[in-house]
Amino acid sequence: MKKSKFGFALSLLAAGSILAACGAGDKAEDSNKDEGKTASEGGDFSVAMVTDTGSVDDKSFNQSAWEGIQAFGKDNGLEKGNGGYDYLESTSDADYNQNLNNLLRRDFDLVFGIGFMMGDAMLEVAEQQPDAQLAIVDAVADAPNVTSILFKEQEGAFLAGVVAAEMSKTGKVGFVGGMENEVIKRFEAGFLAGVEAVNPDIKVDVQYTGDFNKAELGKTSANRMYSSGVDIIFHAAGGAGNGVFTEAKERKEKDPNADVWVIGVDSDQYDEGQVDADTNVTLTSMLKRVDVAVKDVATKTKEGNFPGGTVVYGLAENGVDLADSRGAIPQEVLDSVEDYKTKIINGEVKIPETVE
Repeated sequence: MKKSKFGFALSLLAAGSILAACGAGDKAEDSNKDEGKTASEGGDFSVAMVTDTGSVDDKSFNQSAWEGIQAFGKDNGLEKGNGGYDYLESTSDADYNQNLNNLLRRDFDLVFGIGFMMGDAMLEVAEQQPDAQLAIVDAVADAPNVTSILFKEQEGAFLAGVVAAEMSKTGKVGFVGGMENEVIKRFEAGFLAGVEAVNPDIKVDVQYTGDFNKAELGKTSANRMYSSGVDIIFHAAGGAGNGVFTEAKERKEKDPNADVWVIGVDSDQYDEGQVDADTNVTLTSMLKRVDVAVKDVATKTKEGNFPGGTVVYGLAENGVDLADSRGAIPQEVLDSVEDYKTKIINGEVKIPETVE
């Protein structure tokens, strides 16, 4: 079986190992807020980000954003800290406003908020500090000093649906979402469309956990699906998706012949599916290239071209894709995916943004 990589050969994928998390102390500590730009020798532009309530090393959304920040820092000779690049973690919604203001007081030139849940806090801070340059991922904050970064999740999810439909042996596949919102609904809509494009007779079980951080809820959903005959689950559930992997791995450990697969999300989640040295339950992952978008917006802002308004990243902009399948997917299926990818980029195939 010939191995093949999905995606565009981008140099900024996996920008080194994740630096140790700052922890709650960084978030609350303002003692260095007046130090200004002293940590970097690489230039006069600094950038930082605030995570949502998932950790910076969540193997998903926040981690991808942080990798983009690190890649930008490396390319521009910056160091971690004031005057370079940094992050603060949020443990609750109440932290968003405080963390954004903390980084602005530390004089970072561009500050990102990662996740739609930060939308209200971002807009409030933007209005209070009109000279600040801000950016938010997965939400629209209608202020002139905010760049709102959105993705065509439906395009990448469509490709995941094509893979699931082509690979399913039972004729039943599943989708596990976190909280129901416009972003996750785009994942669901694209996945359903991809499955239907291959085989409209395949049944798709859709379940939402209602939470992005509780792995036990994802595990429960996966247990119900696999028990009902689903053999491939695509999750867009953040940390709750880790429970989907746990359920699949436990089943594979009990029965090495069990046909259970997971399609990961946001980052390449191959490592999450590792059962033993020879077995992995990750079929592929739908990459949501937050790292690409963050680095692109930071680069443009550094060059004096702060985008402002809304920018959208899809297949054509390298914003979504599928990860390397490590040989788990046959070449004929890979060829089918590449064909659909070309048609989507060329506008021959339109992917719906809503389930309706």
